[in-house]
Amino acid sequence: MFLYLFWFSWWLNSRTEMQLDSLLLQQTSLSGSSQSPRSPSTQPFLSVSVTDPAKLGNGVQSYISYRVITRTNLPEYQGPEKIVIRRYSDFIWLHDRLFEKYKGIFIPPLPEKNAVEKFRFSAEFIEMRRQALDIFVNRIALHPQLQQSEDLKTFLQVDEETMERARSQETGIFKKKPADFMQIFKDVQSKVSDAVLGKEKPVEESNPEYEKLKNYIFELEEDLAEAQKHAFRLVKRHKELGQSLSDFGKAIKLLGACEGNSLGKAFSELGSKSEMLSIKLQKEAHNLLMKFAEPLKDYVRAVQSIKATMAERATAFKHQYELAETIKLKEINLDKLMLIRSDKVGEAEIEYRELKVEGEEATKKYEMIVQLMNEEIVRFQEQKTWDVGVAFHELAKGQAQLANEIADAWRSLLPKLEACSSAQT
Repeated sequence: MFLYLFWFSWWLNSRTEMQLDSLLLQQTSLSGSSQSPRSPSTQPFLSVSVTDPAKLGNGVQSYISYRVITRTNLPEYQGPEKIVIRRYSDFIWLHDRLFEKYKGIFIPPLPEKNAVEKFRFSAEFIEMRRQALDIFVNRIALHPQLQQSEDLKTFLQVDEETMERARSQETGIFKKKPADFMQIFKDVQSKVSDAVLGKEKPVEESNPEYEKLKNYIFELEEDLAEAQKHAFRLVKRHKELGQSLSDFGKAIKLLGACEGNSLGKAFSELGSKSEMLSIKLQKEAHNLLMKFAEPLKDYVRAVQSIKATMAERATAFKHQYELAETIKLKEINLDKLMLIRSDKVGEAEIEYRELKVEGEEATKKYEMIVQLMNEEIVRFQEQKTWDVGVAFHELAKGQAQLANEIADAWRSLLPKLEACSSAQT
């Protein structure tokens, strides 16, 4: 196991070092500056830190709050630094508002809400969520369109009471009345029945390039999910090996205490080394989790956000297509009424013109989503190349360091153990 880790880490590290240097140069050229987004500058900047998670409340009413620190030189903000307290539901509010308003843009994903009570307030889960929320809000702050959102400014600046009021005034499907839900259910049921009976055929884009993109996104989701699954298994193996070494160390130290001679001292040192390596393995397991497994999981969520935008695009396409078909029918009907000089011509003309305006607006909305998605997929690919490259670099660096420390620890014991063996013979 140790030899495998050492070989794998050396191989991966040698490859990733070169790739990371290339990525660093690429990222610098993309951003136009080598300066960190979190460092003060005469250039416009906006950076956010999600820090200091704290448990508030008791029982089922308990939750985690976070300090959200904003640093900026943008004139539309209240000052160079602002600190507010936010909870997870505030981040949900921001995500949902942006998703509703910015069609065609890939809204950064949120970490999942852990429904298992015993894990909800564990230190590891809280830190994973804090890191994911920090990434979420900084991706928004660095996005050229999303950073201009009034909802982002509200989230970053208003006090807790104002934020709570904003959440309570939220509209959308979750604020609908029971009667509205019944109507939604009936509409869906009717559409499903029509599709099953062959009355309604699905309306989809016939664009070869877009089909390629959809296939790529679905395959990427599967591949990332598989990689993420094995990354978490690697974390688990490190934890288990660390615990086994700890248990072994305690047992071998007890055995050494029974001997009381040079062999006993060698066993005692072997036990101490095992316990020391156990701590290093547990530490590396945590680093693997935060710097490798979690970033991969974040990109699984990011792909799901892309799929949500694709669903919005499909809805927009279907809406403008159906309006175009309806306009054709209305035009034919209007021609018939004009031919027979019906007294309903005036009413039909008004209806036709209104529907045509609605159709033009629907087409513009669909075309805007297509344009934004084309820009977003380029941005996504560039960021993914950078982030995944960094994650694999962290994996290789951590594994190489761990393998060296493990080899050094065992190697330092060899002379004493050999001496004991020679003394016995």
